[in-house]
Amino acid sequence: MRYVKKECDPVFASVDKVLEIISKSKSLHILYILNFKNKALRFSELKTKVDSSSTTISRRLNELEKCGLVIRTPCEDSNNRMEYSLSKDAKSLSPIIQSLYDWVSKSQMHVQTIA
Repeated sequence: MRYVKKECDPVFASVDKVLEIISKSKSLHILYILNFKNKALRFSELKTKVDSSSTTISRRLNELEKCGLVIRTPCEDSNNRMEYSLSKDAKSLSPIIQSLYDWVSKSQMHVQTIA
């Protein structure tokens, strides 16, 4: 029997990359907060809303910026402080993220503590 190697649809590879990025700890939460607030937020505001360590928030913001989902801009009142907002691509992804949150909320599929 002869096996024919089929090429994987490149869209699947791209979907896998997006899922890899947004499934990291706090990535979805950051995107959700930025979408919900619908304005640029400073690092400290995001850290408070997401309730995570500075290291985790910093890593996720850098990763999200690198892949084009978050835009980092200097604050108008200070060159040392940055604000973060959603890119056009992230805004188009927002309904999908909202749907995921809504689905979990409606389905009662919450993470249960393992005793």
